[in-house]
Amino acid sequence: MTALLISDLHLDAARPQITVLFEHFLREQGRQATALYILGDLFEAWVGDDDDSELPARVAAATADLRAAGVPVYFMAGNRDFLLGADYARRAGLTRLDDGVVHTLAGTPTLLLHGDTLCTDDEAYQAFRRQVRDPAWQRDFLARPLAARKAFAAQARAASRSHQQHAHAAIMDVSADAVAQALRAAGVTRMIHGHTHRPAIHDITLDGAPAQRIVLGDWYEQGSVLRLTREAAELSSLTTGVIPT
Repeated sequence: MTALLISDLHLDAARPQITVLFEHFLREQGRQATALYILGDLFEAWVGDDDDSELPARVAAATADLRAAGVPVYFMAGNRDFLLGADYARRAGLTRLDDGVVHTLAGTPTLLLHGDTLCTDDEAYQAFRRQVRDPAWQRDFLARPLAARKAFAAQARAASRSHQQHAHAAIMDVSADAVAQALRAAGVTRMIHGHTHRPAIHDITLDGAPAQRIVLGDWYEQGSVLRLTREAAELSSLTTGVIPT
């Protein structure tokens, strides 16, 4: 019984090889899993469920096929695709999850997050996050023409790259205090998140007891997958070389 968890694929038409890798992963490893969890940033950007470009339709077909094969596909919004809505989720066979939900995985209650809420030292980002997660802001944005939304998304990606280049690396990582507070609030001792692109399994201490924080990797150059069983948690990498030619 294996649950698979991934995040930060940042699928984009400019990197078609990663989309092909994702499709291969779903057909091969995905069908052997008890469930697949996608913890945010499946797409590089999301401007609304009415986006009629090829990539969203292609991804929806691949995830819907996995769901039709009997494997639940859970999706949690990230900081790039937080506008992904119920219509696209239905077409793609995705079950949407709230950020900060607790699921029992491989017998262990586990806190699942995208991870950006844990980066509390990055005050500029947190202010931006509060703005774009406001329902009124989202209604206004989604009412704009599709072309205008795409232009805004391109500008936002450029601003994000500039922020990452100039901000101190430490503030873009999670805060230890935020991690502890989230675990305490959820009443669990294991969390899994993405966002930071720093894959690792951290064994930590929480209030004198053992706890664990697992970080998923990104899919910019290769894939990153967490396999969870009752026996072990294993992070592994996928390369485009696994795809038959």
